[in-house]
Amino acid sequence: MNLGYDGKRCLVTASTGGLGFAIASGMAAEGATVVVNGRSAASIEAARARILAAHPDARVEAAVGNSGTEEGCRALIAACPDVDVLVVNLGIYEAVDIYAAGDDRWYALIETNVMSGVRLGRHYLPKMLARNAGRVIFMASESGINPAPEMPAYSATKTMQLSLARNLAETTKGTKVTVNSVLPGPCSTEGVAALIAGLYPGVPTEEAERRFVADNRPTSLIQRLSKPEEVADFVTFLGSARTGIVNGAALRIDGGLIRTVM
Repeated sequence: MNLGYDGKRCLVTASTGGLGFAIASGMAAEGATVVVNGRSAASIEAARARILAAHPDARVEAAVGNSGTEEGCRALIAACPDVDVLVVNLGIYEAVDIYAAGDDRWYALIETNVMSGVRLGRHYLPKMLARNAGRVIFMASESGINPAPEMPAYSATKTMQLSLARNLAETTKGTKVTVNSVLPGPCSTEGVAALIAGLYPGVPTEEAERRFVADNRPTSLIQRLSKPEEVADFVTFLGSARTGIVNGAALRIDGGLIRTVM
């Protein structure tokens, strides 16, 4: 199946590692020009080299900027003024008791997880609407509708992200532009590995992951963490020319973790 990425420029925020890297690599493999984003030129170049090692003909560009801050968003937009596909991937999370997290922690997560999408959507989406073509994808989480007790602030920001994405989608009515959210379950990235290691200190990685799923995500039907490449395959398809009728949706790719039917 030709996904129609030839000639398209795709920006994936926070794509020097983890899930963002897997998405950028997947889109590059489909023929897109991929803009790798990170906080430093060195980390971006390392990610670019990894993509080219796997896909020698890939077209990979660089855009330095931390989209979790207003200044960083300005730098990112200056480096990459326009795109055909925007994947809002940057997100931070931490395990903290709801009564122990001070205002500063809540504001930090809101600034990064929510305001990054507000600022980037406010810039890129009007350009897509003007030419009647484009895709915006928010990397949300199943925690947005199934709050994670160990990550209350993170869960709240992901619920906000779902609402933001739907509101932006409302502005695309009658166009060929789409805005959607993707809701993965826990994924075996470096960040999640660090989180689980903190929850189960001294426990071997494989056993810690098994215990995390059993203790914190017992309704999972796959009973394991997803792999970055599995999530990236879905996101790559969603960002393609083949998904014009999917708009305003919150799409679960959570391994059956969420038990509600709607």
